[in-house]
Amino acid sequence: MQITNLFKKFLFSFFSILFISTSALALSLHKTSVILDAPWGMTWLDDNHLLITQKSGEIFMINTQDYSQTPIKHNIPSVQYGQGGMLDIISEENNVWVTCSIEKDGKHTTAIYHAELSGDTLVNEKKIYEALPYIKSPYHFGSRLELKGDYLYASIGERGEGMIAQDPTNSIGTIIRIHKNGDIPDDNPYVDNPNWLPEIYQIGVRNPQGMSLDPLSKDIFISNHGPKGGDFIGPVLAGTNYGWKQIGWGGTNYSGTKVGDGNAWEPGFLKPDFIWVPSIGVGGIKFYQGEAFPEWQNSLLVGSLKFQYLSVLYREDDKFINEELIFKNEIGRVRDIEINNKGEIFLIADEFESNLYILRPD
Repeated sequence: MQITNLFKKFLFSFFSILFISTSALALSLHKTSVILDAPWGMTWLDDNHLLITQKSGEIFMINTQDYSQTPIKHNIPSVQYGQGGMLDIISEENNVWVTCSIEKDGKHTTAIYHAELSGDTLVNEKKIYEALPYIKSPYHFGSRLELKGDYLYASIGERGEGMIAQDPTNSIGTIIRIHKNGDIPDDNPYVDNPNWLPEIYQIGVRNPQGMSLDPLSKDIFISNHGPKGGDFIGPVLAGTNYGWKQIGWGGTNYSGTKVGDGNAWEPGFLKPDFIWVPSIGVGGIKFYQGEAFPEWQNSLLVGSLKFQYLSVLYREDDKFINEELIFKNEIGRVRDIEINNKGEIFLIADEFESNLYILRPD
């Protein structure tokens, strides 16, 4: 499908689709001895220990001083199926939450488990949430986690079902907000609406696979996979709707046909802050705070799965204004990003027999 010059002009002016330049900073990308197979999520336990998930169901504790790798024993019933498996992980003190795909009667969904870490074992494991309905599809499980105050936010993909993301009687294609124990907050936007599930905080997303808390606005931002074009970055705001699948954020269906009426945006839907056409296969994101790279302070680090790059989105007056390439084709499909207390950047790639990488100033 050919995009008209007028449509191109609209996209550039409205969504700030921006040129990628190459970083001139002196950087050193360090390949550690940690060996991983299709890792998905990372979280810090303390200044020197990471937890890392693998889609196949394993969780490892990594000592970032000597790169020793300890398997974590657990009984979380994750099922690796299509794009699903053991997905994200986040921790607070000895509390751990994970998202994973689970199975029932030949169908699958995204679930959240809470546990406590005791030595090398997860104990008191409990399923605190499951997205409904279960669907027979290998696609679009999401799923990222973010903590903010007393709340746990999670992104749930629409499982390839399209317009289901506009149906508030299910939690597919949504951002949910729950308490850390799985209870529903009394101040969720639709908690008193009988036509909406009370855990829903935002609807209309396709496959959000990145989440990060903005240190400036204190809003959580997501990265969301568009169709053929239309990946975006945008905030998680109470009671809003990103519009999938009535709109496609400038993208088309993989067949080349229009998404909805073919509009990149329509009134009544939340506008993304930054969009990519063509899609980059946007993965993990992380707002940078640290001393190692002061030039990137409060900017957003972005991982690309499709083009296998890491970039930084700079901003000015709370608007993303420029994307700068940090590296490309160095580690594979950049899946997740974490930052240590020195400001060094830890990276994992969604590849078999891959490694944990660290980006440092040279």
